[in-house]
Amino acid sequence: MERCVMKTSITTTTEPRAVARGARLPGWMWFALLWMGGVAGAVTLGYAFKLFMYATLFAVK
Repeated sequence: MERCVMKTSITTTTEPRAVARGARLPGWMWFALLWMGGVAGAVTLGYAFKLFMYATLFAVK
């Protein structure tokens, strides 16, 4: 019996990174930015609910 061997040439290329290593933000900065964004969103949502509460409270009177 004849043995069938398939040859495949594999070419690997390395592309330069789009973002330089020094331009990335450290992990703690991502945490701080996301935390501040969450706090700002919660405060904004709280004020929106407060405004709607006052609007409906005076509408019922």
